[in-house]
Amino acid sequence: MLKQTLFYFCIILIIASCNKYGGPDKPDNLISKSDMVKILIDSKIISSATSANKIILEKHGVNLETYVFEKYKIDSLQFAQSNSYYAHNIKDYEEIYDKVIDSLERLKVYLNDLKLKLEKEEKKKETDSIDILRAKDSIKRFAIRDSILKIDSLKTQLHLNRKEASHEGVLVSPVSDRD
Repeated sequence: MLKQTLFYFCIILIIASCNKYGGPDKPDNLISKSDMVKILIDSKIISSATSANKIILEKHGVNLETYVFEKYKIDSLQFAQSNSYYAHNIKDYEEIYDKVIDSLERLKVYLNDLKLKLEKEEKKKETDSIDILRAKDSIKRFAIRDSILKIDSLKTQLHLNRKEASHEGVLVSPVSDRD
């Protein structure tokens, strides 16, 4: 019975001590919910960058560790305090993360649509260039055929002219009975 009483006493003590802890106080420089959403979106996008993209960003002078803090003019302590405050207030934190997830999903859909559109345009350009090459090829074939026909007609004309020239020397003026 003493063990059982001691066990219940310990549980009550633990529960009572947890209730005293009310969580972090609201910081003086609390980041607004809307800014927190933007900050978390940007940090998720940056953290998802592949290693190749990170190298490109770093070559352009973007420090991935401090980019978000510099963009929103906050420091890491302010972010940590605000994040801790919102994490303790579950409803606010869920609201913030629901907006973050929704925004990232919309961005993903938009980028996928844009990718499909660009691929479609690229395929159309490729098809158009193939059609242009085919048209040029058929024009070239017609030009070759026309030049062959022209050469053939010139040869025929030349042959006829030679024939006429050779007959002119042979032909005799007609003799007429009337004079």
